[in-house]
Amino acid sequence: MINKNNIALLLAILFCVTALTAIAQKKGGWKLVWREEFNYKGLPDANKWNYENGYVRNHEQQYYTNGRIENARVGNGVLTITGKKETYPNHDYIQGSASWQKKDSLAQYTSASINTNNKVNWQYGRIEVRAKLPHGGGIWPAIWMMGIDRENAGWPACGEIDIMEFIGNHPQDIYATLHFADSASASGHRSSGSKILDSGLQKNFHVYVMEWNEDAMDIYLDDKMYHHFVIDSAGKGINNPFRKPYYLLINLAMGAEWPGPIDDAVLPQQFIIDYIRCYQKKNKN
Repeated sequence: MINKNNIALLLAILFCVTALTAIAQKKGGWKLVWREEFNYKGLPDANKWNYENGYVRNHEQQYYTNGRIENARVGNGVLTITGKKETYPNHDYIQGSASWQKKDSLAQYTSASINTNNKVNWQYGRIEVRAKLPHGGGIWPAIWMMGIDRENAGWPACGEIDIMEFIGNHPQDIYATLHFADSASASGHRSSGSKILDSGLQKNFHVYVMEWNEDAMDIYLDDKMYHHFVIDSAGKGINNPFRKPYYLLINLAMGAEWPGPIDDAVLPQQFIIDYIRCYQKKNKN
């Protein structure tokens, strides 16, 4: 027997599918190929997401937890990544170690970083993320991508696409940056980036977008394109990292050199993701 609740659920599902199809059709030749709408409760869907764990990079002060609802929670149609001040066991701790990742037995801050590595990746397409940013000193949320050959090629040879980076001590700036290897540079690394100003970054949801094909990459805040990158700028031929597949990362970092000291008075802070939608170009035939 079909009761009223089941009918309501079926109608809701039909509405969502119809709405998403309509959205895809409006993208001017884009086909929706993957999405995460966060229409469930609990931890991020394990079929779609992995976690980074521990102290990972850049001498950041947060400890990324693995599958902890206090730091990564799905509910009310959104993913909320929470950065907190709290003591938390460092599972990589080694007594007497000089490594910044291993020398402290307790972390003083926690947060979450999730990614699609080994679950789904993309080579060319359009990535849309609708999100509302946290704020405050030392806060550093990001929406970004890494080449799937990162473990073999290393960074920066694998390439990095920063669709959105925000640091709390620059409260009106959004940054887009691409990183890649450059043998002519003394550091072996080169980057191309821009920023855009907006006064309502923490008050409102915005859509952060990257459009990518074999010739160029464009990055947008809502409908404003503010960074254009010619793919051949990173080299011609098959070794160009931006002609290879990438996976997606969403994280809330805190501290480190670029964002500066953490303002404990503003914690906890929340990075709220409404949806992620990934498109590829429709065949012309």
